[in-house]
Amino acid sequence: MAGPFPYPEPFPQQPHPGPVPSAYPGMLPPPVNYPKASRRKRFVLIAVLAVALAAAVVAVVLVAPNTRRDQGVVVTAASATTAIQDYLDALIKGDDQTVARNNSCGFFDAVKDRRSDMTLANLTSDAFRRQYDAVRVSTIDKIVTWSPTQAQVLFTMRATPAGRSQGEVERQGIAQLLVQDREILVCSYLPRNSDQF
Repeated sequence: MAGPFPYPEPFPQQPHPGPVPSAYPGMLPPPVNYPKASRRKRFVLIAVLAVALAAAVVAVVLVAPNTRRDQGVVVTAASATTAIQDYLDALIKGDDQTVARNNSCGFFDAVKDRRSDMTLANLTSDAFRRQYDAVRVSTIDKIVTWSPTQAQVLFTMRATPAGRSQGEVERQGIAQLLVQDREILVCSYLPRNSDQF
């Protein structure tokens, strides 16, 4: 045995079976020429599809919920000023329910046990009152809109420090706002004090 193959020749010979019988008797018929669609039919089909597409777009625009239109409330500089001022006033007055309603970010009415929310609101407003006697939102510096119902707002406030006679100070803060049930909630408030560090 010479080489790696067990056969003396490179490949064994196969017998050729001959012509294969056809399943169709006789010769095949010539190809059939189908009539082409007329330009008019094609134009009508395209026009019908265009009208259907336009109707679908109009239906989506009219039927789909438009958050801004449905809510009737949009986060603007004026509406953000009002919402933030109301929240800061609630902190100064110790209105824990308003603070908790804002901080729960739309869940307040659905929460069954509100004790932890009210405790946190009390601590937050108490800490704020220890810092300031009065606050007033003076400017909205920037609004970053996440969606028609969510925004983050950088604002400046004029504040009277608690127990000090140094007059008003200017501080910046960041508030995260949510439009929910035709009102703007302040979900979180973060002061940006320049003298923190």
